[in-house]
Amino acid sequence: MSPPRLKVSDKKSPDLIVNLDKGSTLTTAQGVQIPDNHHSLKAGPRGPTLMEDFVLREKLMHFDHERIPERVVHARGAAAHGYFKVYKPLSLYTSAIFLQDPAVETPVFVRFSTAVGSRGSADTVRDVRGFAVKFYTQQGNYDLVGNNMPVYFIQDAIKFPDLVHALKPEPHHEMPQAASAHDTFWDFVSLMPETTHMLMWLMSDRAMPRSYRMMEGFGVHTFRLVNPHGQSCYVKFHWKPKLGLHSMAWDEAQKVSGQDPDFHRRDLWDAIDNGHFPEWELGVQLVEMGKEADLGIDILDATKLIPEELVPILPIGRMVLNRNPDNFFAETEQVAFNPGHLVPGIDFSNDPLLQGRLFSYADSQLSRMSSPNYQALPINRPACPMHHFQRDGLQQPSVRHERVAYEPNTLASGGEFRVDGSTQGFHSSPEALVSLKSRQQSASFDDHFSQPTLFWNSQNQAEKDHIVAAFRFELSNVKAKDIRQRTVDNLAHVDMKLATRVAAQLGIDLPNAVAAAGRLGYRQHQTGSLEGRLQEAPSLSMIGRYKPDISTRKVAVLATDGMDMISVKRVMQELTDAGLQCKVVAPHLGHIGTASGRTLAVDFTFSNTSSVMFDAVLLPGGVACADELCRLGSAVHFALEAYKHCKPICAINEGVRLLSTLGFSMSQHKDTALTVPTPGVVIADSQKAIEGQISQAFITSMLQHRHWDRVNLDSVPA
Repeated sequence: MSPPRLKVSDKKSPDLIVNLDKGSTLTTAQGVQIPDNHHSLKAGPRGPTLMEDFVLREKLMHFDHERIPERVVHARGAAAHGYFKVYKPLSLYTSAIFLQDPAVETPVFVRFSTAVGSRGSADTVRDVRGFAVKFYTQQGNYDLVGNNMPVYFIQDAIKFPDLVHALKPEPHHEMPQAASAHDTFWDFVSLMPETTHMLMWLMSDRAMPRSYRMMEGFGVHTFRLVNPHGQSCYVKFHWKPKLGLHSMAWDEAQKVSGQDPDFHRRDLWDAIDNGHFPEWELGVQLVEMGKEADLGIDILDATKLIPEELVPILPIGRMVLNRNPDNFFAETEQVAFNPGHLVPGIDFSNDPLLQGRLFSYADSQLSRMSSPNYQALPINRPACPMHHFQRDGLQQPSVRHERVAYEPNTLASGGEFRVDGSTQGFHSSPEALVSLKSRQQSASFDDHFSQPTLFWNSQNQAEKDHIVAAFRFELSNVKAKDIRQRTVDNLAHVDMKLATRVAAQLGIDLPNAVAAAGRLGYRQHQTGSLEGRLQEAPSLSMIGRYKPDISTRKVAVLATDGMDMISVKRVMQELTDAGLQCKVVAPHLGHIGTASGRTLAVDFTFSNTSSVMFDAVLLPGGVACADELCRLGSAVHFALEAYKHCKPICAINEGVRLLSTLGFSMSQHKDTALTVPTPGVVIADSQKAIEGQISQAFITSMLQHRHWDRVNLDSVPA
């Protein structure tokens, strides 16, 4: 008999909600009606408050204990419910039931997060992002707990406390918050060359995603898939976003942190709330057991990845997030992930970082939630039937009526709960282990620079410039000169030009690769490594990996009285039809009057928004409108800042005057009437707008997301 199918619906699951009385009468937690919830019980109107006021005591007691300790890392998060569907049965590779039937929708709960900052930090800081998925499968919960980067800083979990202590705010003054630009972090990583690969990813644009919806996810570690015959293969998991992979500019990310610290949270919530459900495709890289050595890397090393050019990704399923949480604390904050939550058909590898996580996650959740019964909370509870003899404990939510709390037994017919061990239940993959105990690692882990070099070689020029700028910013905030020097000396083993460019503005000597080679922790390149076999991997670059989907992008229409609505009306309509959101930004709320005598509703003002909150800018025509906008410094700054952040801009007739500082004017293009004078900037007259030609040109420029190839951006006054 096949297990029941699980489905996700828009209806709230009744077992996840406390059924509170919806009447008008307030009560205590014990159900006693409260006639006055505004005044404490006192000895007279001006007398002392009485200890017998049980209403006050209950209210304050609950408030005083409402919070739980935040996560040590990944404290700031946002989450959503959804479902996962496999494309076709994967019985050749795994016995996991949720990867067999394309008709089954497996419920999921996904939490995205920043790694370093506290719960009160901003969303858009430079950081690795957590990407954790809880599958509520028919065989139990399966947690795929990963990040938006495929590698990690360290190779062994014993170093994790040191990494986090170095990365977190320095203990003597608790600064900086949610930032890696300080001495203790760079002191640690400069002494640990194995961190170099992760540093390259962290200094790249991957560390500043445009939104969670436009971010990749990775399982990071190597796992195993086990088929019904007990045969296994190695696997790495990849999440690919439907909307493509997009990032922010560094200056933009900093400004968004001040404008809206909840930018990524709000983006995810609003998208789902408006019916624009985020989607990802799950893919796997499969490596046959015994053939892993042919890759030239050790796949048990979490500081390494398998380039897609060596092992292509096999798409296996689709995940859709279609419902926001009902309560942030009960769901997003109390959800407990653990890479040790497996189902039959999926197993661990011997990755030493993963092995340590298996202990640490369970231990951390126990500390944070104060009880082993956190697994019985609604958000953590499996959707399949459960039976065990675990009883009691703090916050036990169930009233168990069974007589016994042990197994085996006869009083509760315990024998009937066992399954056929040959065909059912979870089985660890058999593996022969014959070795001496020792504190060491395999020599195959010793290559720390081939993959960072591959990553660097795979970036285009703009991406390389961003990486150099990131290293310069971070290291310029490091006070100790010897730490700055040690870092660029290590970078010399990645690429001497990279190291030299980074060192140029740091007040230190030129990089010295020979000096770095003699320092503690340095390892030579591994013989037979990727270097020399694969010089570049296009899959490691973000540029050119765009998807033909610009839905949900936000376009700012700068406007004031006198705007030429006739020319812009069709443009706005066609942008809306393409799934874009056009928002009018004006000097005041309410309405503006157009040149044709009509009115247009205003969404934002120049005082409550800025260009960093939008993906593109539309500058409409109209002499009076252009005159007024050019008199407003905030409007001119809006347009120039969007240009500096490499965003698509469309200017119609007089609207181009807001870009006059950059040398653009309609008179230069009057013969063509529709032109792209520089990457991502579309200039047109009213007739081209009315004919609909400008819309397509503008949409085409937005498909690229950002035009990083614009030149002389440092001279733009914004």
